[in-house]
Amino acid sequence: MFFVRPNRIRMAKDFKDPVKNTVWEYGMITLSIMVMVIGVYFFKFPNHFAFGGVTGFSAVVSEATNLSASQFTFVVNMGLLVIGFIFIGKGFGMRTVYASVLMSVLLEVCEVLWPLDSPLTDEPLLELIFAVFLPGAGSAVLFNIGASSGGTDIIAMILKKHTSLNIGSVLFLVDLLSVVLAFFVFDATTGLFSVLGLLAKSLVVDGVIENINQCKCFNIVCDDADPICDYIINKLHHSATVYRAEGAFTHHEKTVIMTTMRRGEAMHLRNYIRQVEPTAFMLITNSSEIIGKGFLTN
Repeated sequence: MFFVRPNRIRMAKDFKDPVKNTVWEYGMITLSIMVMVIGVYFFKFPNHFAFGGVTGFSAVVSEATNLSASQFTFVVNMGLLVIGFIFIGKGFGMRTVYASVLMSVLLEVCEVLWPLDSPLTDEPLLELIFAVFLPGAGSAVLFNIGASSGGTDIIAMILKKHTSLNIGSVLFLVDLLSVVLAFFVFDATTGLFSVLGLLAKSLVVDGVIENINQCKCFNIVCDDADPICDYIINKLHHSATVYRAEGAFTHHEKTVIMTTMRRGEAMHLRNYIRQVEPTAFMLITNSSEIIGKGFLTN
């Protein structure tokens, strides 16, 4: 699992009705956990890929005990929830509890409904891609709404509250330990695939989060700013910063509008500017970290 500081997360929706906010958040958590469970149960467990917190250890432990990977995940997640309530107390988020319980239960349900004795295909690299991407994408969505799937994230919460240890390093060592064990419990091929998965998972999570949060930053050089600003404020419901400039070649007075918005809104603004002032100069850049009202919180 991964640990992300909640104060760096932008909420993707902001309904005025708190009930709608809650329903949306838990709906997204449910969908994300379902995606993660598909990746873990159908692609990670059958191939014994030993990376990724509790589920990584589950692949190793199931080989050495009578417990299945799903059963071990359930036992450890429930144990970590109890430990979390003991050491964290009221600060322990209900979204994490819900996600952790849901994931454990769904893994058990999958084991009952679709028992697997072998991988779905004979292409381990193909299955590794799904074993990395599906849980990574689900985790990224969870992080983006300020939630987590429990597991080793709970250990991170406890360490953050009670120690000064580098949390990222500790969690990496936990993941690395499960990968090293894969070489001894299984074979070199499984161990090497697990190493590859360990290296790839953080790239997947970071990439999905950046793609979800990606915004377009506009610097618009124009002659008449009023209709463009009116469109930004009244149609797109954003604000803008306006300042005066001078053309270096013509020495004509220009107006520069600076604004930021989501990708879908950016397309509408770009098309509108082309209609009202085709000669306007637009500099459009991508950014996945915008701090301020309506975007990331400090």
